[in-house]
Amino acid sequence: MGTIVDLAVTKENAERFFLVVHRDNAPPLMLTIDQDVVLKFRLKKGMTVDDALLRDIVYADAVKTAYQQALYFLAHRMRSEHEVAAHLRKKGASDSVIEEVLKKLRAERYVDDEAFAAAYVRTQKKTSAKGPLLVRAELERLGVPSRLIEQSLAEYTLAEQVAVARSLYEKAKKQRRAESARAFLERVRQQLMRKGFPHQVIAAVLAEGSDRTEQEEWEAICVQAEKAHRRYAHHPRPLYEQKMRQALYRKGFSLALIDEWLRTHVGGRR
Repeated sequence: MGTIVDLAVTKENAERFFLVVHRDNAPPLMLTIDQDVVLKFRLKKGMTVDDALLRDIVYADAVKTAYQQALYFLAHRMRSEHEVAAHLRKKGASDSVIEEVLKKLRAERYVDDEAFAAAYVRTQKKTSAKGPLLVRAELERLGVPSRLIEQSLAEYTLAEQVAVARSLYEKAKKQRRAESARAFLERVRQQLMRKGFPHQVIAAVLAEGSDRTEQEEWEAICVQAEKAHRRYAHHPRPLYEQKMRQALYRKGFSLALIDEWLRTHVGGRR
């Protein structure tokens, strides 16, 4: 048993109270609690409190503190329940307190994993050009239930996926390097895979093929051949030609084009 001997607003925060309880055969208990906790338990000086009530007071204040921390965390953007729970756990909240806070947040619609997942998919496909596989992995990492992930991704239609992937393909074409058509398509394929697009979408986009002209392909092999020539020019001719063929083939050029370059360049410079 104990008696409240002091209850006053703290200097640092007008919404928190300094509480002092004198207890039988124990040191005085001193703590700060939220004003809502004071009102909830109708605390006042001279009031007698037992150990069970003290535990309830401490627990109620922990819930209130965690709730306020959660609201501040949610003020910046939408969050999944998993994110909120992880944040509160880092702040030192117990599992029971976290569940109490989440229950309150759900009731007030501050957290809603269904709405969160749907908004996340819409945002990612529009602003980051991510494919559904990558979006799914991110939602899984954020702790969204599988059922809600599948439900939200159902709104990311195959036609939309192809359109987003094609926009990345067109962007890559504008930034195209001096490379073979095959190397370019493989580079784009890898980029689209990293972005999380399924094989059927990638195949649909790349099926259009490269519209590179023969002249552009020739200019590309000339650039790559010059680089390879500087590496292998010191070799005798048979070994030089072998290494040039190998290097340019690895770059994605056809053997016919490689042979043409060797015929037009090797004789004059060696």
